[in-house]
Amino acid sequence: MKKNGMNLQAKISFDDTEQAFIYKSNAQLKKTYRLFQLMNQSWLVKVGTRLTLLAVNWKLPINGLLRSTIFEQFVGGETLEQTTVIVNDLKKYGISLILDYGAEGKESEKDFEEAKNEFIRVINHASSLDNINFISIKLTALARFSLLEKLNQFSARSSAGFSIDTKQLNSEEGQEWANVVRRVEEICELAVEKKVGILIDAEESWIQNTIDALTMQVMERYNKKKAVIYNTIQLYRHDRLEFLKFSHQFALKNKFILGAKIVRGAYMEKERKRANALNDSSPIQRDKSASDQDFNAAISYSIQHIDTISVIIASHNEYSAQFAVRLLDEANLAVNHPHIHFSQLYGMSDNITFNLAKIGCNVSKYLPYGPIEDVIPYLMRRAQENSSVAGQTSRELFLIEKEIKRRGI
Repeated sequence: MKKNGMNLQAKISFDDTEQAFIYKSNAQLKKTYRLFQLMNQSWLVKVGTRLTLLAVNWKLPINGLLRSTIFEQFVGGETLEQTTVIVNDLKKYGISLILDYGAEGKESEKDFEEAKNEFIRVINHASSLDNINFISIKLTALARFSLLEKLNQFSARSSAGFSIDTKQLNSEEGQEWANVVRRVEEICELAVEKKVGILIDAEESWIQNTIDALTMQVMERYNKKKAVIYNTIQLYRHDRLEFLKFSHQFALKNKFILGAKIVRGAYMEKERKRANALNDSSPIQRDKSASDQDFNAAISYSIQHIDTISVIIASHNEYSAQFAVRLLDEANLAVNHPHIHFSQLYGMSDNITFNLAKIGCNVSKYLPYGPIEDVIPYLMRRAQENSSVAGQTSRELFLIEKEIKRRGI
């Protein structure tokens, strides 16, 4: 395996808990263990998420409890400045950060402008630090959900390109959409200037066509020389591997670099519930093995076309990470090739992140921040994801327990 142009015969082990938790004190490790013990109880997660949402709606004083538990585990702080401690701490171990201002589901033009201004502030902040290479944005922080949903059926892709038929909007909606495009372009233009990557998150399938079309339009404009804008492709959808390949062929035809963040996905239960309610076909894969198969196929396709695809492998799946490293090795590519990046969520899968960093891979933690009330939707997805993915929390618990025993604490 190559590292910085030199052969490196390294065996990566995701069972190395000393490396995985090197940054945690004994007290922090024990606290994390207690939290994951609670999250391992699926019934408790279901009840807890419902009660949390009710408490927020009723404006009950639960912020202190959230701040000292799930918020502390998965979020970098309530302000951009508060993330600095984590940024500096992880830098010591060769780990970069993807900053995410946790705004989504906003509804007013004032909120959208405030979110845009915050994203601009994050880009300027990231450009001043050498281990923040990307920021993440959600289009629902910059646009009204129902507007994205209305445009979804009028967003299309063909050999001619990605299009959005705005003639279907009334004059007020048309101006609203023009404002959305302006905000996205302002963010992208500054990102190019400051050399900070923009990862546009995937969201629900019933607004994803709109997100895809706008993302690919700005990618075609700004990714001519290097990948700055990335679309997020959720492989738990059965049509997304084909979409990745289509997007790449379109990028080749139009001479720009495809930026792709590949994930399994975070809306599975919501998607299935909606499809059942509408008596519609579900966009979700038939089972987890089909999702895994497409995810690994997406890794393979991206590495095969590494010169024209810049890929971020955002996964907590140990096999997928090892698979990618093996493919790089077999292709005689450096593990720190500029078009390959690995990422895991802050607070999860440290065994993958820290052990990839140890062998020299480009690897980051996805670090959200924002007021507690703004990041609650994100936190609820993390809790549900950990309880719904078979074995995820149990694996975390096993590794933490192993490290506690190794330390003798």
